[in-house]
Amino acid sequence: MSTRAADGPSTRPEPGRRILDLDALRGFALLGILVVNIGFFASGYAFHQVHDPAFTSPLDRGTHWLVAMFFEMKFYLLFSFLFGYGFTLQFDSARRRGVGFTGRFLRRLVGLFAIGALHAVLLFQGDILTTYAVLGLVLLALHRARARTAVITAAVLVGLVAVMMRWAGMSGAAPFDAETALAAGEATTAALAGGPLTVIGEHLESLPRMLVTLVGVQGPVALAAFLVGLAVGRHRVLADAGAHDHTLRLIQWVGFPVGLVGSLVLADLGGTADLYALSLALLTAPFLSAAYAATLLRLFQRGRGRRIAAALAPAGRMALSNYLGQSLVCALLFTGFGLGLVGRVAPPFVLLIAVVLFAVQLWLSAWWMAWHRYGPAEWFLRAVTNLEVPDWRRREGRPDRADADLSGAPR
Repeated sequence: MSTRAADGPSTRPEPGRRILDLDALRGFALLGILVVNIGFFASGYAFHQVHDPAFTSPLDRGTHWLVAMFFEMKFYLLFSFLFGYGFTLQFDSARRRGVGFTGRFLRRLVGLFAIGALHAVLLFQGDILTTYAVLGLVLLALHRARARTAVITAAVLVGLVAVMMRWAGMSGAAPFDAETALAAGEATTAALAGGPLTVIGEHLESLPRMLVTLVGVQGPVALAAFLVGLAVGRHRVLADAGAHDHTLRLIQWVGFPVGLVGSLVLADLGGTADLYALSLALLTAPFLSAAYAATLLRLFQRGRGRRIAAALAPAGRMALSNYLGQSLVCALLFTGFGLGLVGRVAPPFVLLIAVVLFAVQLWLSAWWMAWHRYGPAEWFLRAVTNLEVPDWRRREGRPDRADADLSGAPR
């Protein structure tokens, strides 16, 4: 696959299949995001990188192992990759329509940051939207980089973060005290079970600690995925996945062995609290994320796979609304905003709740998108972006080409 590129993203037209496949990938990523994030709603211990000592059965430990093995650190990379890919589509759309891109994109980022800030304070301090908004500025600054340069920069970023984590583990610069973490986890769980003001106070108190993680680990790695998405989007590699079947199979053959080795170490050593496991997972998680994507793209080209893609795509088209909806439902279930079940539900049942919630979102998304052009959050963000009131409903329920990524950006 050539990596030569012009100064800006390509403007070659793409077939309609591309929209379905990408939205289906985004819908699939929503499931992985939910499986990981729901653990932070269900237990305050998760924020301190330990497990609730009240749940120690083999089934509980097996659930934690399953999530770490197949979900942790994989799905936000897939989301980030799709954000970078979607950026190239937005750029091309603006160029084709002869409208300014930079101003609109900056307004989109401001809107995304505002939504993310409210999300972090009110619902989930592990919010990713504010990070995306800030990193979007970097992506805008680098959008004319050659594809090869973008990929190399991404690899360097991930490598530097992995080396930094390995050094921190070997030097003792970031010691982990399990007893302190357990005490902090108990306090966080109690705070999340309190009233709404107590929950918000806990969110605000946790933000500095979350910021350190975002700046030191998650942010640079998400930026790396943005850049890979930018490079792949520049050449429209996903425009016709069937034409790249050989490459997709190669990604599977390499990605699964490499990615699963790192995941196995991460799961066996108890998660990201172990800096050796974290450093190895940082290097290998992108391979597993790529293998997931390649497997789904190949699956979507077949008869049954097309039906799966069609079922996932509506959720992906309103990914921002669904991401926020996941947090809202989890907050109502687990925190003092609602039932206050935090610390009272065993991990296997938490995982079951995630699966059921995602199934409901698939159904609701299909119903909503049959009659509306955008999800609610996407509609708001589009209004901010274009400084106009977008059309809300479809005409006669017919599909159109309105489409959105996690930032709500039309493609």
